[in-house]
Amino acid sequence: MEFSKVIAISGKPGLYSAVSQTKTGFIVESLTEKKRFPIASTNNVSLLENIAIYTYEEEVPLLTVFKAIFEKEEGKEALSHKESGNKLAAYFAEVLPDYDDERVYTSNIKKVIQWYNILVKAGLDFSTIESEQENTEEV
Repeated sequence: MEFSKVIAISGKPGLYSAVSQTKTGFIVESLTEKKRFPIASTNNVSLLENIAIYTYEEEVPLLTVFKAIFEKEEGKEALSHKESGNKLAAYFAEVLPDYDDERVYTSNIKKVIQWYNILVKAGLDFSTIESEQENTEEV
């Protein structure tokens, strides 16, 4: 599974992998259930690699946040996204100390942690993934 093909679909829980493109949309596969189904091009779809988290200095790519969680948890799952808001905020502050708590809401933190846990369960190893920014800086 490639991180660059992992997507979130608005209105549908979980994460999906883009398998192929059709005339009217995409064929996606659920990372948890491994079921494939078509989605129309009218659905709101977000590539995880295009999502960033606000900090006081800059926007940090979601992959960088996932790598920080991966290192903190030593490749295991993080705490549940169903924990209390205060506990989630404290955990997120450990992972990304300078995140902008006025623009990053508890619901955003829940989603990031939930997505991280889904990706770890699906077998994604963040230690082997290089981000687009790392690749372009090396050139």
